[in-house]
Amino acid sequence: MEANTMFLTKALLLVCFRVCFTLASDPDPIQDFCIPKPITSPHHHSFSTNLPCKNSSELTTEDFIFSGFKTPGNFSETGLATVPVNPTTFPGLNTLGLSFVRADLQPGAINPPHYHPRATEVAHVVKGRVYSGFVDSNNKVYAKVMEEGEMMVYPKGLVHFQMNVGDVTATILGGLNSQSPGIQKIPSVVFGSGINEELLVKAFGLSLEQIGTLKKRFNPVMSNEH
Repeated sequence: MEANTMFLTKALLLVCFRVCFTLASDPDPIQDFCIPKPITSPHHHSFSTNLPCKNSSELTTEDFIFSGFKTPGNFSETGLATVPVNPTTFPGLNTLGLSFVRADLQPGAINPPHYHPRATEVAHVVKGRVYSGFVDSNNKVYAKVMEEGEMMVYPKGLVHFQMNVGDVTATILGGLNSQSPGIQKIPSVVFGSGINEELLVKAFGLSLEQIGTLKKRFNPVMSNEH
């Protein structure tokens, strides 16, 4: 009886592993492409891969071209501008398991530590000099100053970062192997999500006043209230 129970347990664990592994990546497309029809229902997610496709007779070459990378996005107060490219902004990517981003950093500006829970990223320095790196699960950092033309890969789910260490605005193009990679910026996750203040005090060795200052900075709701 015990042997049968153990066999069933192992079988269930194996099935769960295979199912979870399969769901961890974007599904493979079952057709050449799928340019989605305009979304009219509020219940549809903008990154859904099961939206109805336009008929191929309605499509033109322009459906597979994106011109938004020609210029940078709007710069924030910290000197970072990004242009995210996904099926919402470029419908031609739908079902293909890809997304992209253009990041421009003014001298001294940073792209703060963050990670993508559903994608590996490859970053290519188009212009400038950028200190770039990631941290593995053993807390080891892999980082260097990247020159124009160099690329770096950030493995899926690992924290990575960038800083412009040159004298001109730097431009980076990033490619991700998911059409919905997700992004979590560490400062906002820790101080802007509503985690209990006492826990943060004990975790970081800061005072309540210091924690409060950080929460006001990284919590959009609190920032608007003050």
